[in-house]
Amino acid sequence: MRGEKTIFNVQPISGTSAGGRNTRRRRVGLLALVLGALLLLVTACGGSGGGSGGDTGGKGKQSAGKKVDENTPSQAVVTVAPKDGADAVATSGALKVTADQGKLTAVTVQDSKGNPVAGKIATTGTSWEPLGHLPAATKFKVHAVAKDAKGRESAKDTTFTTLVPQNTFIGQYTPENGATVGVGMPVSIRFTRGITHPEAVKNAIKVTAEPAVPVEGHWFGNDRLDFRPEKYWAAGTKVTLKLNLDGVEGRPGVYGKQIKTVKFTVGRSQVSTVDAKTHQMTVVRDGSVFKKIPITTGKPGYETWSGQMVISERLEVTRMNGETVGYGGEYDIKDVPHAQRLTDSGTFIHGNYWGGGAFGNYNASHGCVGLRDVRGGSDKNAPSAWFFDHSMVGDVVVVKNTHDKTVDPANGLNGWNMSWSEWTK
Repeated sequence: MRGEKTIFNVQPISGTSAGGRNTRRRRVGLLALVLGALLLLVTACGGSGGGSGGDTGGKGKQSAGKKVDENTPSQAVVTVAPKDGADAVATSGALKVTADQGKLTAVTVQDSKGNPVAGKIATTGTSWEPLGHLPAATKFKVHAVAKDAKGRESAKDTTFTTLVPQNTFIGQYTPENGATVGVGMPVSIRFTRGITHPEAVKNAIKVTAEPAVPVEGHWFGNDRLDFRPEKYWAAGTKVTLKLNLDGVEGRPGVYGKQIKTVKFTVGRSQVSTVDAKTHQMTVVRDGSVFKKIPITTGKPGYETWSGQMVISERLEVTRMNGETVGYGGEYDIKDVPHAQRLTDSGTFIHGNYWGGGAFGNYNASHGCVGLRDVRGGSDKNAPSAWFFDHSMVGDVVVVKNTHDKTVDPANGLNGWNMSWSEWTK
């Protein structure tokens, strides 16, 4: 009995009895349950066995996040001043685009013809303003875009129309478009109304040169603005004047109405020096002496201005009357030949057929520079005729060794009598 009992304890491991088979089945079943539970646990924890399912779940969450952002309005708020549809808008200081809770990424302003308005977004990204004034009586459309912190865009579209001026001004300029001029010719602009906002007007006018050289403007009074380089123009220089006065408020309630581009060319260089002491004029062309001419200048009490003067007008024949320059009835010559204006006040370099032996010997005029000529100016070999034929508007005439003061820079096109520091002050 003991032996059987011992055999009975060992047999379940390898025996074939019914009891042994049942015990084995129970153990196998229990093992299957344990393995199944472990498999469920691993799957639930997103293990490698459930990789595709885990990826799918992740993508689903990202897609859901994007969908929410796309459907959530941008927090950025774009504001345009003036308000949409506004009329009679000021041409300066009224247009501004701002962004709150975001930054501007694009601003476009165009007139009805599609012409853009130049402007700049501030470094902070929160505002935009035009770089200059706007034309008057013009309709504009504005398109502005801003992004909030999450990159969501917000846009604003508006329109407005600038004011229609009741009072206007223009600039009358010299030289004319297409002209060829001497090296001393400034750009001179005279305004039809006195200007009380000089910086606004000056900033609307640009003068450029090719080859490039700095060109600066200087006001003479409140109705004249001249531009020149530091030294005379180089021969062959191409100069461009751009007037962008439309919409510029030159004085309260008075607006410019002019947009114009003017181009002219600087010809050969000619600078003539009049020496009142030696009674000679030396003409220098392109750096070399071209001709020497005997002259006469203002007699004592009527001395000729000294300084650098620019020929501003050329007349084959003109009348000179002492009454027009404050000399009463001292003279009235109706047929002065080959007259070239040097000052607004009446100084000319001109032909003289009545001077006798003064040329090259003594000063006998009432302040002008006289060159020998014949009545009617018919002698082309006369010194005055030669000089007239070899001159052009913008040529420089320098007068020295007189007993009079230097010509006022505003008297004619004679700003060269100011130093560069004075000119640009």
